[in-house]
Amino acid sequence: MPEYLLFAGYLFLFSWLVTRVKFFTRCGLSKSQLVIIFLLKVLAGIFYGWIGIYYGGHAKMWDTWIFHRFSMYEYELLLTDPREYLGNLFRNSYDEGLTRFFESEGSYWNDLKGSIFIKLLSVFNVFSLGHYYVNVIFYSFLSLFGIVGFFRVVTDLIPGRKLLILSALLLAPSFLYWTSGIHKEGMIFTGIALCLYSIYFAHKEKRFTAGKITALITGLLMVLTLRNFLIVLLVPALLTWVTANRFPAKTKQIFAGSYLLYILFFFTAGSISPKLDFPAAVANKQQEFLKRTGRATVAVQLLEPTAAGFLKNSGQAISLSMLRPYPTDVHNLLSLVSAAEINLLLLLLILFLWKREKGLFSDPFWYCCLFFAISVLLSIGYSNNNIGAIVRYRSILVPMLAVPLLTGTDWAYYKRKLFGKSN
Repeated sequence: MPEYLLFAGYLFLFSWLVTRVKFFTRCGLSKSQLVIIFLLKVLAGIFYGWIGIYYGGHAKMWDTWIFHRFSMYEYELLLTDPREYLGNLFRNSYDEGLTRFFESEGSYWNDLKGSIFIKLLSVFNVFSLGHYYVNVIFYSFLSLFGIVGFFRVVTDLIPGRKLLILSALLLAPSFLYWTSGIHKEGMIFTGIALCLYSIYFAHKEKRFTAGKITALITGLLMVLTLRNFLIVLLVPALLTWVTANRFPAKTKQIFAGSYLLYILFFFTAGSISPKLDFPAAVANKQQEFLKRTGRATVAVQLLEPTAAGFLKNSGQAISLSMLRPYPTDVHNLLSLVSAAEINLLLLLLILFLWKREKGLFSDPFWYCCLFFAISVLLSIGYSNNNIGAIVRYRSILVPMLAVPLLTGTDWAYYKRKLFGKSN
Protein backbone atom coordinates (compact mmCIF):
# COMPACT_ATOMS: atom_id res chain seq x y z
CA MET A 1 0.00 0.00 0.00
CA PRO A 2 1.42 3.44 -0.90
CA GLU A 3 2.59 5.47 2.08
CA TYR A 4 0.13 8.32 1.54
CA LEU A 5 -2.86 5.95 1.62
CA LEU A 6 -1.54 4.33 4.81
CA PHE A 7 -1.01 7.79 6.28
CA ALA A 8 -4.53 8.95 5.38
CA GLY A 9 -6.11 5.80 6.78
CA TYR A 10 -4.31 5.98 10.11
CA LEU A 11 -4.87 9.73 10.38
CA PHE A 12 -8.61 9.19 10.01
CA LEU A 13 -8.57 6.27 12.48
CA PHE A 14 -6.69 8.10 15.23
CA SER A 15 -8.64 11.32 14.70
CA TRP A 16 -11.71 9.22 15.44
CA LEU A 17 -10.05 7.52 18.42
CA VAL A 18 -9.24 10.79 20.20
CA THR A 19 -12.99 11.44 20.28
CA ARG A 20 -13.68 8.04 21.84
CA VAL A 21 -10.97 7.50 24.46
CA LYS A 22 -12.48 8.44 27.83
CA PHE A 23 -9.24 9.91 29.14
CA PHE A 24 -9.51 12.51 26.36
CA THR A 25 -13.27 13.05 26.26
CA ARG A 26 -13.44 13.73 30.00
CA CYS A 27 -11.08 16.70 29.78
CA GLY A 28 -13.89 19.16 29.00
CA LEU A 29 -12.95 19.85 25.39
CA SER A 30 -15.30 19.20 22.48
CA LYS A 31 -14.62 16.42 19.98
CA SER A 32 -13.67 18.94 17.31
CA GLN A 33 -11.23 20.64 19.68
CA LEU A 34 -9.58 17.32 20.49
CA VAL A 35 -9.21 16.50 16.80
CA ILE A 36 -7.74 19.94 16.08
CA ILE A 37 -5.18 19.54 18.88
CA PHE A 38 -4.25 16.08 17.61
CA LEU A 39 -3.89 17.29 14.01
CA LEU A 40 -1.78 20.23 15.20
CA LYS A 41 0.59 17.78 16.87
CA VAL A 42 0.73 15.65 13.72
CA LEU A 43 1.59 18.73 11.63
CA ALA A 44 4.30 19.72 14.09
CA GLY A 45 5.68 16.17 13.97
CA ILE A 46 5.77 16.22 10.17
CA PHE A 47 7.53 19.57 10.21
CA TYR A 48 10.03 18.14 12.71
CA GLY A 49 10.83 15.26 10.38
CA TRP A 50 11.08 17.60 7.38
CA ILE A 51 13.55 19.78 9.28
CA GLY A 52 15.60 16.66 10.00
CA ILE A 53 15.91 15.94 6.27
CA TYR A 54 16.23 19.34 4.64
CA TYR A 55 17.70 21.39 7.46
CA GLY A 56 19.36 18.74 9.59
CA GLY A 57 22.97 19.47 8.73
CA HIS A 58 22.59 23.16 9.51
CA ALA A 59 20.51 22.81 12.66
CA LYS A 60 22.00 19.51 13.92
CA MET A 61 18.63 17.76 13.67
CA TRP A 62 19.62 14.29 12.51
CA ASP A 63 18.59 12.45 15.69
CA THR A 64 15.01 11.74 14.67
CA TRP A 65 16.06 9.99 11.45
CA ILE A 66 18.87 8.13 13.22
CA PHE A 67 16.27 6.80 15.66
CA HIS A 68 14.14 5.76 12.70
CA ARG A 69 17.00 3.98 10.98
CA PHE A 70 17.86 1.97 14.10
CA SER A 71 14.17 1.21 14.66
CA MET A 72 14.07 -0.36 11.20
CA TYR A 73 16.91 -2.67 12.21
CA GLU A 74 15.03 -3.62 15.40
CA TYR A 75 11.87 -4.11 13.35
CA GLU A 76 13.64 -6.61 11.11
CA LEU A 77 15.09 -8.29 14.19
CA LEU A 78 11.61 -8.59 15.70
CA LEU A 79 10.41 -10.39 12.60
CA THR A 80 13.41 -12.71 12.26
CA ASP A 81 14.70 -13.27 15.82
CA PRO A 82 12.17 -12.25 18.53
CA ARG A 83 14.33 -13.74 21.31
CA GLU A 84 17.28 -11.52 20.42
CA TYR A 85 14.92 -8.58 19.97
CA LEU A 86 13.73 -8.91 23.57
CA GLY A 87 17.04 -10.03 25.03
CA ASN A 88 19.33 -7.28 23.75
CA LEU A 89 17.44 -4.70 25.80
CA PHE A 90 18.71 -6.28 29.02
CA ARG A 91 22.24 -7.08 27.88
CA ASN A 92 24.93 -5.15 29.73
CA SER A 93 28.46 -5.50 28.37
CA TYR A 94 30.10 -2.95 30.70
CA ASP A 95 32.43 -4.06 33.49
CA GLU A 96 30.89 -1.53 35.89
CA GLY A 97 27.47 -3.13 35.56
CA LEU A 98 24.61 -0.81 36.47
CA THR A 99 26.64 1.57 38.62
CA ARG A 100 27.38 4.31 36.05
CA PHE A 101 23.92 5.83 36.41
CA PHE A 102 24.77 9.43 35.44
CA GLU A 103 27.60 8.88 32.95
CA SER A 104 27.13 9.35 29.21
CA GLU A 105 29.82 6.89 28.17
CA GLY A 106 30.21 3.23 29.11
CA SER A 107 26.83 3.31 30.88
CA TYR A 108 23.96 0.87 30.53
CA TRP A 109 21.58 3.60 31.67
CA ASN A 110 22.73 6.00 28.99
CA ASP A 111 22.26 3.32 26.35
CA LEU A 112 18.88 2.35 27.76
CA LYS A 113 17.20 5.69 26.96
CA GLY A 114 17.97 5.24 23.27
CA SER A 115 17.21 1.53 23.28
CA ILE A 116 13.78 1.94 24.87
CA PHE A 117 12.82 4.69 22.46
CA ILE A 118 14.00 2.70 19.45
CA LYS A 119 12.03 -0.34 20.66
CA LEU A 120 8.91 1.83 20.80
CA LEU A 121 9.47 3.00 17.24
CA SER A 122 10.08 -0.57 16.10
CA VAL A 123 6.63 -1.51 17.40
CA PHE A 124 5.21 1.41 15.42
CA ASN A 125 6.95 -0.01 12.35
CA VAL A 126 4.92 -3.20 12.63
CA PHE A 127 1.78 -1.21 11.84
CA SER A 128 3.29 1.54 9.68
CA LEU A 129 5.41 -0.84 7.58
CA GLY A 130 8.40 1.32 8.45
CA HIS A 131 7.04 4.66 7.20
CA TYR A 132 8.39 7.53 9.29
CA TYR A 133 5.49 9.95 8.77
CA VAL A 134 2.94 7.28 9.64
CA ASN A 135 4.84 6.76 12.88
CA VAL A 136 4.34 10.47 13.56
CA ILE A 137 0.60 9.76 13.87
CA PHE A 138 1.16 7.02 16.44
CA TYR A 139 3.61 9.17 18.39
CA SER A 140 1.27 12.17 18.37
CA PHE A 141 -1.54 10.02 19.75
CA LEU A 142 0.56 8.63 22.60
CA SER A 143 2.10 11.99 23.53
CA LEU A 144 -1.39 13.53 23.53
CA PHE A 145 -1.96 11.69 26.83
CA GLY A 146 0.63 13.96 28.42
CA ILE A 147 -0.98 17.18 27.23
CA VAL A 148 -4.50 16.06 28.16
CA GLY A 149 -3.38 14.74 31.56
CA PHE A 150 -1.70 18.03 32.44
CA PHE A 151 -4.67 19.97 31.03
CA ARG A 152 -7.11 18.02 33.19
CA VAL A 153 -5.16 18.84 36.34
CA VAL A 154 -4.75 22.57 35.74
CA THR A 155 -8.33 23.09 34.50
CA ASP A 156 -9.56 21.38 37.66
CA LEU A 157 -7.46 23.77 39.73
CA ILE A 158 -8.37 26.93 37.80
CA PRO A 159 -11.66 26.30 35.99
CA GLY A 160 -13.03 28.69 33.42
CA ARG A 161 -9.70 29.49 31.77
CA LYS A 162 -9.42 26.75 29.19
CA LEU A 163 -8.49 29.11 26.36
CA LEU A 164 -5.52 30.56 28.24
CA ILE A 165 -4.39 27.11 29.34
CA LEU A 166 -4.61 25.75 25.79
CA SER A 167 -2.67 28.77 24.57
CA ALA A 168 0.10 28.02 27.03
CA LEU A 169 0.20 24.38 25.94
CA LEU A 170 -0.17 24.69 22.18
CA LEU A 171 1.21 28.10 21.24
CA ALA A 172 4.58 27.68 22.95
CA PRO A 173 6.73 26.79 19.91
CA SER A 174 9.43 24.82 21.70
CA PHE A 175 6.94 22.67 23.62
CA LEU A 176 4.77 21.87 20.60
CA TYR A 177 7.77 21.27 18.34
CA TRP A 178 9.92 19.12 20.60
CA THR A 179 7.11 17.06 22.14
CA SER A 180 5.43 16.35 18.80
CA GLY A 181 8.46 15.33 16.80
CA ILE A 182 9.81 11.80 17.03
CA HIS A 183 12.26 12.34 19.84
CA LYS A 184 12.22 11.52 23.54
CA GLU A 185 10.70 14.78 24.83
CA GLY A 186 7.09 13.87 24.02
CA MET A 187 7.27 10.64 26.01
CA ILE A 188 9.22 12.27 28.85
CA PHE A 189 6.60 14.97 29.29
CA THR A 190 3.88 12.33 29.10
CA GLY A 191 5.61 10.39 31.88
CA ILE A 192 5.82 13.49 34.08
CA ALA A 193 2.20 14.41 33.33
CA LEU A 194 1.00 10.91 34.24
CA CYS A 195 2.71 11.25 37.62
CA LEU A 196 1.15 14.66 38.24
CA TYR A 197 -2.27 13.49 37.09
CA SER A 198 -2.35 10.33 39.21
CA ILE A 199 -1.17 12.02 42.42
CA TYR A 200 -3.42 15.05 42.04
CA PHE A 201 -6.64 13.14 41.44
CA ALA A 202 -5.75 10.42 43.96
CA HIS A 203 -5.42 13.13 46.60
CA LYS A 204 -8.63 14.83 45.48
CA GLU A 205 -10.59 11.58 45.52
CA LYS A 206 -8.75 10.43 48.68
CA ARG A 207 -7.85 7.07 47.22
CA PHE A 208 -5.33 5.52 44.86
CA THR A 209 -7.19 3.33 42.39
CA ALA A 210 -5.44 0.59 40.43
CA GLY A 211 -5.57 2.81 37.35
CA LYS A 212 -3.87 5.72 39.08
CA ILE A 213 -1.20 3.48 40.60
CA THR A 214 -0.55 2.06 37.13
CA ALA A 215 -0.34 5.55 35.66
CA LEU A 216 2.09 6.67 38.37
CA ILE A 217 4.39 3.66 37.96
CA THR A 218 4.25 3.96 34.17
CA GLY A 219 5.12 7.65 34.33
CA LEU A 220 8.06 7.08 36.66
CA LEU A 221 9.41 4.27 34.48
CA MET A 222 9.10 6.43 31.36
CA VAL A 223 11.13 9.20 32.96
CA LEU A 224 13.69 6.78 34.42
CA THR A 225 14.34 4.97 31.15
CA LEU A 226 14.20 7.94 28.77
CA ARG A 227 16.13 10.57 30.79
CA ASN A 228 17.37 8.99 33.97
CA PHE A 229 18.76 12.12 35.68
CA LEU A 230 15.25 13.63 35.75
CA ILE A 231 14.01 10.89 38.08
CA VAL A 232 16.44 12.19 40.72
CA LEU A 233 14.73 15.60 40.48
CA LEU A 234 11.15 14.42 39.94
CA VAL A 235 10.83 12.04 42.89
CA PRO A 236 11.81 14.66 45.54
CA ALA A 237 9.32 17.13 44.03
CA LEU A 238 6.54 14.52 44.11
CA LEU A 239 7.34 13.39 47.67
CA THR A 240 7.38 16.98 48.90
CA TRP A 241 4.06 17.60 47.14
CA VAL A 242 2.49 14.55 48.80
CA THR A 243 3.72 15.78 52.19
CA ALA A 244 2.40 19.29 51.56
CA ASN A 245 -0.99 17.84 50.58
CA ARG A 246 -1.28 16.57 54.15
CA PHE A 247 -0.46 19.98 55.61
CA PRO A 248 -1.58 22.52 52.96
CA ALA A 249 -1.38 25.47 55.36
CA LYS A 250 2.38 24.91 55.62
CA THR A 251 3.07 24.34 51.91
CA LYS A 252 5.70 27.09 51.61
CA GLN A 253 7.56 25.97 54.71
CA ILE A 254 7.45 22.30 53.67
CA PHE A 255 8.88 22.98 50.21
CA ALA A 256 11.50 25.42 51.49
CA GLY A 257 12.62 23.09 54.28
CA SER A 258 12.56 19.95 52.14
CA TYR A 259 14.60 21.49 49.35
CA LEU A 260 17.12 22.83 51.82
CA LEU A 261 17.58 19.24 53.03
CA TYR A 262 17.83 18.01 49.42
CA ILE A 263 20.56 20.57 48.70
CA LEU A 264 22.49 19.51 51.78
CA PHE A 265 22.17 15.86 50.77
CA PHE A 266 23.28 16.70 47.22
CA PHE A 267 26.59 18.10 48.47
CA THR A 268 27.25 15.64 51.32
CA ALA A 269 26.04 12.29 49.94
CA GLY A 270 29.47 11.68 48.39
CA SER A 271 30.88 11.17 51.87
CA ILE A 272 28.55 8.20 52.26
CA SER A 273 29.56 6.60 48.98
CA PRO A 274 31.54 7.82 45.94
CA LYS A 275 28.65 6.58 43.81
CA LEU A 276 26.50 9.31 45.40
CA ASP A 277 28.88 12.12 44.53
CA PHE A 278 26.27 14.22 42.73
CA PRO A 279 28.42 17.36 42.26
CA ALA A 280 31.06 15.26 40.50
CA ALA A 281 28.39 13.69 38.30
CA VAL A 282 27.20 17.13 37.18
CA ALA A 283 30.77 18.30 36.57
CA ASN A 284 31.47 15.17 34.53
CA LYS A 285 28.33 15.77 32.51
CA GLN A 286 29.55 19.29 31.73
CA GLN A 287 32.89 17.86 30.57
CA GLU A 288 31.06 15.53 28.19
CA PHE A 289 29.11 18.42 26.67
CA LEU A 290 32.29 20.49 26.36
CA LYS A 291 33.62 17.91 23.91
CA ARG A 292 30.94 18.91 21.42
CA THR A 293 31.61 21.61 18.86
CA GLY A 294 29.56 23.85 16.60
CA ARG A 295 27.86 27.21 16.54
CA ALA A 296 25.30 26.12 19.13
CA THR A 297 27.99 25.54 21.76
CA VAL A 298 29.19 28.43 23.90
CA ALA A 299 32.27 28.94 26.01
CA VAL A 300 31.62 28.33 29.70
CA GLN A 301 33.53 28.35 32.93
CA LEU A 302 34.46 24.89 34.20
CA LEU A 303 32.38 23.67 37.12
CA GLU A 304 34.24 22.66 40.26
CA PRO A 305 32.39 19.80 42.02
CA THR A 306 32.08 21.66 45.33
CA ALA A 307 29.46 23.86 46.95
CA ALA A 308 31.68 26.88 46.31
CA GLY A 309 32.07 25.86 42.67
CA PHE A 310 28.32 25.57 42.19
CA LEU A 311 27.78 28.96 43.81
CA LYS A 312 30.47 30.48 41.60
CA ASN A 313 28.84 29.08 38.45
CA SER A 314 25.25 29.86 39.48
CA GLY A 315 25.02 33.03 37.38
CA GLN A 316 26.30 31.18 34.32
CA ALA A 317 23.85 28.32 34.92
CA ILE A 318 20.89 30.69 35.22
CA SER A 319 21.92 32.59 32.12
CA LEU A 320 22.31 29.42 30.03
CA SER A 321 19.09 27.69 31.00
CA MET A 322 16.73 30.62 31.64
CA LEU A 323 17.87 33.46 29.37
CA ARG A 324 19.41 31.96 26.25
CA PRO A 325 19.40 32.01 23.31
CA TYR A 326 20.36 35.68 23.17
CA PRO A 327 19.85 37.59 19.90
CA THR A 328 23.55 36.98 19.24
CA ASP A 329 22.91 33.21 19.44
CA VAL A 330 20.45 33.31 16.53
CA HIS A 331 21.84 31.45 13.49
CA ASN A 332 18.72 29.94 11.94
CA LEU A 333 14.93 29.98 12.09
CA LEU A 334 14.75 27.57 15.01
CA SER A 335 17.09 29.61 17.19
CA LEU A 336 15.21 32.80 16.22
CA VAL A 337 11.92 31.30 17.40
CA SER A 338 13.58 30.03 20.59
CA ALA A 339 15.01 33.47 21.34
CA ALA A 340 11.61 35.09 20.78
CA GLU A 341 9.92 32.53 23.02
CA ILE A 342 12.25 32.93 25.98
CA ASN A 343 11.94 36.71 25.80
CA LEU A 344 8.16 36.43 25.65
CA LEU A 345 8.20 34.21 28.74
CA LEU A 346 10.39 36.75 30.55
CA LEU A 347 7.95 39.51 29.59
CA LEU A 348 5.05 37.41 30.89
CA LEU A 349 6.98 36.89 34.13
CA ILE A 350 7.41 40.65 34.57
CA LEU A 351 3.72 41.29 33.91
CA PHE A 352 2.76 38.49 36.29
CA LEU A 353 4.98 39.76 39.10
CA TRP A 354 3.78 43.34 38.63
CA LYS A 355 0.06 42.59 38.68
CA ARG A 356 -1.34 39.14 39.31
CA GLU A 357 -4.55 37.67 40.64
CA LYS A 358 -4.32 36.65 44.26
CA GLY A 359 -5.06 33.20 45.62
CA LEU A 360 -4.96 31.21 42.38
CA PHE A 361 -1.77 29.31 43.06
CA SER A 362 -1.92 28.33 46.70
CA ASP A 363 -2.35 24.62 45.92
CA PRO A 364 0.80 22.52 46.57
CA PHE A 365 0.64 21.31 42.94
CA TRP A 366 2.00 24.64 41.72
CA TYR A 367 4.89 24.53 44.17
CA CYS A 368 5.72 21.03 42.95
CA CYS A 369 5.83 22.28 39.36
CA LEU A 370 7.86 25.38 40.28
CA PHE A 371 10.48 23.62 42.40
CA PHE A 372 10.81 20.79 39.90
CA ALA A 373 11.18 23.22 36.98
CA ILE A 374 13.80 25.32 38.76
CA SER A 375 15.81 22.24 39.77
CA VAL A 376 15.76 20.94 36.19
CA LEU A 377 16.71 24.33 34.75
CA LEU A 378 19.64 24.62 37.14
CA SER A 379 20.82 21.09 36.36
CA ILE A 380 20.70 21.94 32.65
CA GLY A 381 22.56 25.21 33.14
CA TYR A 382 25.31 23.65 35.24
CA SER A 383 25.96 20.73 32.89
CA ASN A 384 25.18 21.93 29.35
CA ASN A 385 26.75 24.46 27.02
CA ASN A 386 24.88 23.56 23.83
CA ILE A 387 22.07 26.05 23.18
CA GLY A 388 20.09 23.66 20.98
CA ALA A 389 20.17 20.92 23.59
CA ILE A 390 19.24 23.40 26.32
CA VAL A 391 16.16 24.54 24.39
CA ARG A 392 15.13 20.93 23.79
CA TYR A 393 15.68 19.80 27.39
CA ARG A 394 13.77 22.72 28.92
CA SER A 395 10.85 22.47 26.46
CA ILE A 396 9.10 19.96 28.73
CA LEU A 397 8.99 22.60 31.48
CA VAL A 398 7.28 25.30 29.43
CA PRO A 399 3.68 24.32 30.39
CA MET A 400 4.55 24.35 34.11
CA LEU A 401 5.77 27.93 33.76
CA ALA A 402 3.58 29.37 30.99
CA VAL A 403 0.23 28.18 32.40
CA PRO A 404 0.48 30.08 35.71
CA LEU A 405 1.95 33.14 33.98
CA LEU A 406 -0.87 33.34 31.44
CA THR A 407 -3.73 32.42 33.76
CA GLY A 408 -2.54 34.28 36.84
CA THR A 409 -1.73 37.68 35.33
CA ASP A 410 -4.39 40.33 35.92
CA TRP A 411 -5.10 41.02 32.26
CA ALA A 412 -8.09 43.19 33.13
CA TYR A 413 -5.73 45.59 34.90
CA TYR A 414 -3.48 45.89 31.84
CA LYS A 415 -6.50 46.25 29.58
CA ARG A 416 -7.70 49.20 31.68
CA LYS A 417 -4.25 50.75 31.56
CA LEU A 418 -4.07 50.43 27.77
CA PHE A 419 -7.62 51.23 26.75
CA GLY A 420 -9.10 53.00 29.73
CA LYS A 421 -12.22 52.01 31.65
CA SER A 422 -14.71 49.96 29.71
CA ASN A 423 -18.26 51.22 29.40
